[in-house]
Amino acid sequence: MQVGRKKMATLRGRAFMAMVMITVAGVLLFGIAGTGLAASTQVKVGITQIVEHPALDAARQGFIDRLAELGYKSGQNITYYIQNAQGDMATAQTIAQKFVADRVDLILAIATPTAQAAANVTKTIPILITAVTDPVAAGLVKSNDAPGGNVTGTSDMNPVAAQLTLAKQIKPATRRIGVVYNAGETNSVVQVEMARAAAKDLGVTIVEAVVANSSEVMQAAQSLQGRVDAIYVPTDNTVVSALESVIAVAERAKIPLIAGEGDCVRRGALITLGIDYYQLGRQTADMAARVLKGEKPANMPIEYQKELQTIVNLQAASRMGVTIPADLLAAADEVIK
Repeated sequence: MQVGRKKMATLRGRAFMAMVMITVAGVLLFGIAGTGLAASTQVKVGITQIVEHPALDAARQGFIDRLAELGYKSGQNITYYIQNAQGDMATAQTIAQKFVADRVDLILAIATPTAQAAANVTKTIPILITAVTDPVAAGLVKSNDAPGGNVTGTSDMNPVAAQLTLAKQIKPATRRIGVVYNAGETNSVVQVEMARAAAKDLGVTIVEAVVANSSEVMQAAQSLQGRVDAIYVPTDNTVVSALESVIAVAERAKIPLIAGEGDCVRRGALITLGIDYYQLGRQTADMAARVLKGEKPANMPIEYQKELQTIVNLQAASRMGVTIPADLLAAADEVIK
């Protein structure tokens, strides 16, 4: 009986030690996961994009390409779940909820509406944003210098005043500039407010044409004919997805079309002084890599692209009946002939 008790004590002791070892192993595993995911770990990244158009597509590709350079290669140690909301906020919300259910390690939210949708459904999964004009106004971060939550990334804030100045440089007699935008997009509202402020210094009046969806873009652009000397399209996802409608009106009315970003110029707008979305995506990937290695989004300031590009489309100039000043043409980073 005495021997049996000793055996029982021994067995209980071994069982206790085994439980301790399992617990310690679990703590260590959790600690490793909590300090980040190395490039040797299988990583799941959900990418949500509000709509398809070249600028946002370029940001996504730049993000993926740069992560590959940093050791996160698709099909090997990282899996991308790429979803497009097709301009619908309810769909964006559903996509974000699915990412949470799938327990992705990180979310890349491209454009303000999808960033808002993702931020609404999770406060724990790191969210990297890009192509978001004003993260503070969108309610995504407490401040650009100290986000304070699970969201950080890059802004595509435009030099709106400088872009409007292009209209005056090309056509000095410009007095009224039409702006086509979706008032439901926070990023666009911010840019239009900046345009109104800049208009006072430039001595021009802003004429607004508001849309709710891409099917209204043509009619909104047509409403500006005969009323404005130039048209400006900010980085508005709704309008840019139907940009050809605005281009057609500008060509028919023979007025310059100033764009908020380069891909619009490559598609047929006249000129821009703006950011490179592919490079913006790469910049976001650098931030994502830091997060995957354990850095907290809360402490990572929102970043901006410092180098802007002047892009001119001479074919568009011909179709719109305008001449690009020689000095402006000479200073262009890219000229489409």
